[in-house]
Amino acid sequence: MYKLISSRLFFLLAGVTISWILAFNSGNDLAFNLSYLLSAILGLSWFWSWTSTRNIGLRRSTRSQRSQVGQFAEEFFEVSNRGAIPKLWIEIEDHSQLPWHQASRVISSLPRESSERWQIRTPCTQRGRFRLGPLTLRSGDPLGIFKIEQELTETSFIVVYPHVVDLTSFEPSISDLSGGEARRHRTFQITPNVATVRDYAPGDSLNRIHWPSTARARRLMTKEFELDPTADVWLYLDLCANSLAALSWSPPPPDMGIFSLSNRNKNGSRPSILAPNTIEYSISIAASLARYFLTRDRAVGMSTYGATREYIQTDRGERQLGKILEALAVVEGKGTLPFAHLIATDAVHLNRNDTIIAISADPSPDWVATLQESQRRGVNSIAIVVDGSTFGSEISFDPIISKLEGTRIPYYRIYRGDALEDALGKPTGNEHFRVR
Repeated sequence: MYKLISSRLFFLLAGVTISWILAFNSGNDLAFNLSYLLSAILGLSWFWSWTSTRNIGLRRSTRSQRSQVGQFAEEFFEVSNRGAIPKLWIEIEDHSQLPWHQASRVISSLPRESSERWQIRTPCTQRGRFRLGPLTLRSGDPLGIFKIEQELTETSFIVVYPHVVDLTSFEPSISDLSGGEARRHRTFQITPNVATVRDYAPGDSLNRIHWPSTARARRLMTKEFELDPTADVWLYLDLCANSLAALSWSPPPPDMGIFSLSNRNKNGSRPSILAPNTIEYSISIAASLARYFLTRDRAVGMSTYGATREYIQTDRGERQLGKILEALAVVEGKGTLPFAHLIATDAVHLNRNDTIIAISADPSPDWVATLQESQRRGVNSIAIVVDGSTFGSEISFDPIISKLEGTRIPYYRIYRGDALEDALGKPTGNEHFRVR
């Protein structure tokens, strides 16, 4: 697609027209020579711009289609000139949605059969699913009379996981969370509980072979395992729009250095990179707790209701962590279901001695009463209250704190600006209570 630069092209066309009129009317050699010159300039400029984007190859690739708030997204670009005509200048404009992703570039010169490569490292400041691309390729003639644009419509996506902090402890500790009844369910994971042996099947790992049985049967025998009789951990996340509290915020520019390891507070912790938003704090807490328990070989599940229903059945391992982070990357605080109703609806299906970790910024004590009801049925509960009064809400959180103080439910109270790795180290209230 061509774009005409009207002022320069207008004067050139006017000059060509006038010179040819004068040449034919006067028959003067100088007028004819001027007409030939101006016509040649017009034709060569058009031909130059027409060839400026021909035989151009552009390749972009990402190191990974997954990143995380606080880390970097990396993209690699390569522009090559596959033709025999050098390219004077090429402008590449990127239309990606990832904040602060500055992939646009101007290449001043690209000789024939050569290429230019560069790398873009973008700090990820917001969770979500972002489009990378499309691209617009621009070039033109040296005089700037014609400009040609070519749209490269191919796109890809990158998922930015929420911010996760490293928790060294979480009380009640997992050793205080009692196990449940033995569950006679087979699992592909290796656990201390061997259920039986069977014939070896292609694909079985060698460390699952039971050598004494193999020697007796004179054929390869493989161990089968059962799930550990440990209680499951359920993360209940409040994404109801009525409980949202937020202050105005925009993603910080990369030059602020918030990702630098040398940028630390006085107490040695890194300053918070979370938006002053109760939903973002709640999501980061849920992601951090999911990694904390999964790395300790606990079975973790998640239930939440935002713009869509998200329900992830309990499981163990890195794959389960990926599922939870994938879901938390795109959830939105646009739910209409009150948190108390979500807990009441799902908790009836939990097993005795399972543990609910309820994360909410809802100042209503109703959801605390629902947790109490679950405790009476043998389901352990831990409450994490994100204090919305520090996020601009005018509603006091004292009633819900008083309600929690009167229960046997350990709770945490999270304020804006808290370092989550410290705030989740010890409960704010009922710290002497241990889950049965």
